[in-house]
Amino acid sequence: MTKIVPLPTRAFGAEPGTPDVAALAGWVAEHRGTAADLHAFRLDASLAPQIGSGIMFPCAGGLFCRDRILESFAGLNDERNSVIGELDVDPGALIEDALMLAAQKKDVWCAFPAPHTLGITNRYYGDDDEWNDAITGAYRTLMRAMRDAGIGGHVIICDRVEETEISILAGKKIFFFSPAPDQEDLATLMEYQQQVAAGNNMLETVFDLANEYDIHRFIMMDPDETGIRFALSHLDPDQVTAGGYCTDACDTYWKKLVESAVYMK
Repeated sequence: MTKIVPLPTRAFGAEPGTPDVAALAGWVAEHRGTAADLHAFRLDASLAPQIGSGIMFPCAGGLFCRDRILESFAGLNDERNSVIGELDVDPGALIEDALMLAAQKKDVWCAFPAPHTLGITNRYYGDDDEWNDAITGAYRTLMRAMRDAGIGGHVIICDRVEETEISILAGKKIFFFSPAPDQEDLATLMEYQQQVAAGNNMLETVFDLANEYDIHRFIMMDPDETGIRFALSHLDPDQVTAGGYCTDACDTYWKKLVESAVYMK
C-alpha cells in the first residue's frame, strides 16, 4: 500500500524585514530583562515561524547579522568599513543572542553572512593572507563563543563562493550555503563539504559532480515532487533533506516547505 513519507526539513536562515515602531515596542515590552533590541527582534522573527511550522532543523539569523558582527569587531574605523588596527572581537552581544535563541530551541543553528560580504577594506594587514587569517580567526572566535552559549552550529551565507574562506572555516558545525550557486560554486562547496544544498534547477549538475565528489547528504532547496523523485533516483531517502531560506512571507513559506517535503513509498 502506498504511503506518504516526510523528508527531514532544514533551514538556512531568513531575512525578516524591519518592523514598524509599534510592533518593535510591543516585542521589547514582552522581553524586559533581556537584551531586547532590533537585532534580537529580527533573530526572533527569523526563528519563530520555523518552529511554529515544524522545521526539523531550524536556523535563526541571516545576512542581517552583518551589523551585529561588525559591532563585535575592534580595529575598524568609525564607519566600520575598513580595518585600521589589529582585528579583535568582543562576543558579548552575540553571546546574549545565542542564549536567547538556545532558550527557544536547543542546539538551534544561526546563519551569518560570509566574511567577504561584510564590505571591510584591509588598510592594516600586510597582505591578503594575513587579512584572511585575521577575519576568519575573528569569525571562529565569535562562532565558538556562540556555540559555548548553546548554539548548535553556523550557516555561512555567501553571494560568491570564496575557496579561502571555505578551506579555513568549513567543518562539522560550520556549513557554507550559496543561495544561487553555479557549477563552479558547487564544485568548490563539494570539495570541502560532504553535504550540498541546491535547487531544482541544479539537480543534474549536482549529480554530475557526484561522480567526482562524495555526497553524504543532498539538501534540496524548495523541493517539488519531480525534484524529490529525481534526487531519490540517485540517493537513499535518508540522504535527502528539504531545505529552505526565506526572504519574504516567512509565516507561509516554512509551512509550504514542510508540506512539500514528502514522497510516496
